[in-house]
Amino acid sequence: MHPDLTERILQHLETVDKIDTLDLVEVLGEEHQKIVGALKSIEAHGDLVRTETTSRKRLELTEEGQAVIANGSHEAVIYNAIPDHGIVQADLMKLTPGAKVGFSKAMSQGWIMLDKSVNPPIIKRKVDKIEDIVKENLIGIANGKNDFPPNLVTEYKKRKLLQEITIKSFILCKGPEYAKTLTKLETDLTIDMMANALWKDLKFKAYNFNALGAPPSCGNLHPLLKVRGEFRQIFFEMGFSEMPTNNFVESSFWNFDALFQPQQHPARDAHDTFFINHPSKSYKFPQDYLQRVKQVHSKGAHGSQGYGYDWKLEEAQKNLLRTHTTAVSARMLYKLANQAEGFKPVKYFSIDKVFRNETLDATHLAEFHQVEGVIADVGLTLGDLIGTLYEFFRKLSITQLEFKPAYNPYTEPSMEIFCFHPGLNKWIEVGNSGVFRPEMLLPMGLPENVNVIAWGLSLERPTMIKYGINNIRDLVGHKVDLKMVEEGPICRLERA
Repeated sequence: MHPDLTERILQHLETVDKIDTLDLVEVLGEEHQKIVGALKSIEAHGDLVRTETTSRKRLELTEEGQAVIANGSHEAVIYNAIPDHGIVQADLMKLTPGAKVGFSKAMSQGWIMLDKSVNPPIIKRKVDKIEDIVKENLIGIANGKNDFPPNLVTEYKKRKLLQEITIKSFILCKGPEYAKTLTKLETDLTIDMMANALWKDLKFKAYNFNALGAPPSCGNLHPLLKVRGEFRQIFFEMGFSEMPTNNFVESSFWNFDALFQPQQHPARDAHDTFFINHPSKSYKFPQDYLQRVKQVHSKGAHGSQGYGYDWKLEEAQKNLLRTHTTAVSARMLYKLANQAEGFKPVKYFSIDKVFRNETLDATHLAEFHQVEGVIADVGLTLGDLIGTLYEFFRKLSITQLEFKPAYNPYTEPSMEIFCFHPGLNKWIEVGNSGVFRPEMLLPMGLPENVNVIAWGLSLERPTMIKYGINNIRDLVGHKVDLKMVEEGPICRLERA
């Protein structure tokens, strides 16, 4: 029976001054990881050996490099794929996944040529035979040859045929307490050891008083929840009340019609909105209000000529996943206009999910959060809106703001809000804002001298700015790194 691996290491160390654990792999015929594990056991028994950390770099073939050894280089594969009579380039490029690289390399080496004397032009061989140097070099590297010029290694790395890996190891030499065998270390001090003084001749395993306990498993707040909490706190500090937003499914009436958005507006197309199949329609509406909305859309009212089209109830009845929380604001303003005690100034906010049939990219999702703010009072102006937005973002420590005139069916004037993203090094849109139109407010029953300023912001994009995230899909969805959620900072937003 072979001695224990730890003793085999100690016995070999008797014959040499020092040795690398990587060299012990060949000497002992064991995996490097097992040798390192045995070394840790030796170190736990006292100062038998001294170790010094070292590292080596070596070249290793990638998966693509292994494929070259098996099938030939990309350029050789392209050369061999060309028949004697030639082939159209488009057909040649379909024959192998690496055709683009292979074609370029084969052309630069003068192996193939483009014959333009025929139509369409065809690719032909230019030489009778070739020598696949790339394949030969990679075979040499796989067999341990490492005397290739640096520029060649760099080229193969660039082509992703090679990769350089670093292997860490230990240099071993004898320590002050060196012995060829291990003495069993005691872990407990017993009564017998104390009574018979046996403890004097025994060796005890050292206690590691600096060892950390196992961290308790616990939940962690997602960055969106942290920033959402900060948003809510800022709204509360500014005197806002939170609106109920528990209805993800809305009727087109509250989502579009009540906001003076015409029924032929592109936002109502299935390419922009998720419509519901079951139940497909809503039937309960305030009938007097519905008739006033119909009037202002089709014929106009309150000094407006409306849109002048045949307003249809069946379009207003269609159910959908709400495209904005402004539908909630419309409900709240209608309720405000019809309360028994009459109008009083209010500040509302909400933060919840909305749904749009968006194409996913670095700054767009199909399901995201909208931060809605609404202020209703007498005589409000665009200046009040700009000042409120500057104060809101100042509390988020975001001071680089820009406003751009825009068009919204339910606000006039309207502004898009942009923040500068240092990570993307560009201005990104974070929201929309404006003053609600009389055609939206007066049919609700609000007094004529009452104005309503409002804005809708993204929750995800300010979070990207605060956390330095450049792709929104790294923040929401299946690609989210849970380690990022666990180790992310608390995101303490500064207060001015």
